[in-house]
Amino acid sequence: MLRHLLKLTWKRKSRNLLLSAEILLAFLIVFAIAATGVRYWQLYDKPLGFQYQDVWAVQLQPPNGNQLGRTEGMHEQFVRALQSMPQVENVGITTFPLFQDASMVSRIALADGSRSVRANMIEASDQFWATLGMPLAAGRWPSVQDEGADALATVITRRMAQELFPDGSPLGQVIRAEASNPTEAQRFRVVGVVEDFRSHGEFMAPRAFMLYRYVPMAGNKMQMTLLLKVRPGTPRAFEPELQRQLKQVRNDWAFTINPLAELRASQLTMALVPLKVLGVIAAFLLAMVCFGLFGVLWQNTTRRIPEIGLRRAVGASAGAIYRQIVAEQLLLSSLAMAAGLALLVQLPLTGALGEALDWGVFAGGAALSMAVIYLLSLLCSLYPGWRASRLHPAMALHYE
Repeated sequence: MLRHLLKLTWKRKSRNLLLSAEILLAFLIVFAIAATGVRYWQLYDKPLGFQYQDVWAVQLQPPNGNQLGRTEGMHEQFVRALQSMPQVENVGITTFPLFQDASMVSRIALADGSRSVRANMIEASDQFWATLGMPLAAGRWPSVQDEGADALATVITRRMAQELFPDGSPLGQVIRAEASNPTEAQRFRVVGVVEDFRSHGEFMAPRAFMLYRYVPMAGNKMQMTLLLKVRPGTPRAFEPELQRQLKQVRNDWAFTINPLAELRASQLTMALVPLKVLGVIAAFLLAMVCFGLFGVLWQNTTRRIPEIGLRRAVGASAGAIYRQIVAEQLLLSSLAMAAGLALLVQLPLTGALGEALDWGVFAGGAALSMAVIYLLSLLCSLYPGWRASRLHPAMALHYE
């Protein structure tokens, strides 16, 4: 049966060319959407590396031109004021609020410069880890015992450790942030390793990340963020009370307060916008392809009235005609998708898109897109196949 269908398909190759091109185009479009969706799910399923539940972010905004934000102990005053509130369990200090696109990136190298990696960086106080409930994979957290050390204590992700120290432990090793002047390069000592830290949310691709110890007097500290671990069930109505407590420390500063859960929801919504736009565009394109397939199949069935009538005359059943029309369409779809897969498989083979299209994403995207195309082909061939199966042999005699 398959050999017979292949012969029929080959003999009608000129007629099937347009149909194959439409199926191939539809397959490529669906694959792009499906692979993107699989990659999104792959990222969403990975751990963030921290807990955001019952954690609030307070962005400190000093007045323009005010240098008092750099005075010793200013941020610690905010911390002490907040820790005195019964609703607050813990307070940490960091550079940026989580679940936002703000980032600090630098190239980090070994002390001898033999190996380097581009990494995200963030400053974190000694209470940062407990506030976010972060799990430690190896080593220890930075603490007061690192005061006065010759290098800033830092925690790095497992990915960064593997890239910088593929053959040994990173603990105790000194790394530096590359600078135009080597004497100005900042030095860090690795004291701990975490599995991952994705500060931008679930759809952030895993990357090398370094969290170094917060030093109050090091550099410009005017723009910082406080992370508050509040008691479970603390309502949003707690914000005015929190604002009043902060204003008692510095009335001329502004404070932006958001629960991390709300920042996460907003980040997820924004991150899904491109996928939704692509989905809407793909739906319209697939609808156009569907109408095109249906029209071409209808026309091909009409052209084959003498052939179908002859088959009915020699004893073929209506069911056999129906199955033949549907099987021919599914076979043609399979051939078009095989050509598409031959082109698309080059992407994971060459690593052109990196982890964004690894073999797992490719397999998932290919399976989903093939299922969609088979379903589309089946639906488009049902009515032309039924129409062909109802053809009476006598009709072939009147066809010209």
